[in-house]
Amino acid sequence: MATASRRPTLPVLTVLTALAPVSWGTTYAVTTEFLPPDRPLFTGLMRALPAGLVLLALARVLPRGIWWAKAAVLGALNIGAFFPLLFLSAYRMPGGMAAVVGSVGPLFVIGLSALLLAQRPTGRALVAGAVAAFGVSLVVLKAAGALDPVGVLAAVASTASMSTGTVLTKKWGRPEGVGPLALTAWQLTAGGLLMAPLAFLVEGAPPALDGRAIGGYLYLALANTALAYWLWFRGIGRLTATQVTFLGPLSPLTAAIVGWSALGQALTPVQLAGMALAFGATVAGQLGAGRGGPVRKAAGAATVPVATPAPATASPTALATVSVVARQPK
Repeated sequence: MATASRRPTLPVLTVLTALAPVSWGTTYAVTTEFLPPDRPLFTGLMRALPAGLVLLALARVLPRGIWWAKAAVLGALNIGAFFPLLFLSAYRMPGGMAAVVGSVGPLFVIGLSALLLAQRPTGRALVAGAVAAFGVSLVVLKAAGALDPVGVLAAVASTASMSTGTVLTKKWGRPEGVGPLALTAWQLTAGGLLMAPLAFLVEGAPPALDGRAIGGYLYLALANTALAYWLWFRGIGRLTATQVTFLGPLSPLTAAIVGWSALGQALTPVQLAGMALAFGATVAGQLGAGRGGPVRKAAGAATVPVATPAPATASPTALATVSVVARQPK
């Protein structure tokens, strides 16, 4: 078992946590190039449930007592509700509007943190969150069209769902003796089980899979979900909230870079300026983060550092950007 002295330093931990949104930024390219089309629910199911079961087999720890209910709530918010709402908004929203809504996740989290964690927002965090959202909008908001009410509601709901889930993850911590691997496994498994009946009722039987599709699903389940979410939830527990909050914009930035380098999509000067703004806000959020505060231990929960002063972590709602950036007209 790793000791505290062997834990990575905060700069290293920040980089490792940042790998999660960077990985999520590759989702759409993998989906369009390797997976069967028009199966968003099945794809969400294949991302979540196999990853959860693999991590559950590695952790070999099941929830106990109230944590059965807490794991179900977190799994529904972070995975089971978030994935379907995310894909619904991405398919129905014109242009980059779904990504713009998702990019305001840090601002959602600031409000939720004030309510659930009694953490007062700082002016620096509010400004950095607004600048990041504006930068993302410059990157992805190109196509015009009438707004679809269902798509707008789904985008807002997906952002609110994941934001609430990550704030509750910070609030509840972990049960005594349970590591981030088990907590991640519980949430992915619960979310996958929630999506399973919905996927089969709405989309029918699973599609036929060739070698490319199997490889794509393996990447999504293992690297893009199991590993990425483990890194993300570990970061939530150990980094200050502001540090994690402003890693979210790395997902749409990665999606834009992948679209340019691998899918032949051009980047305009306005998009490059937006990327610079979003990345600058991410760096500002890291530099402005306070050091870890006193350790708080909730009833039945493991000790986790409390951020000072900052909102809780932002969710990877920029996943919506992955779906809309690559669909923009070249």
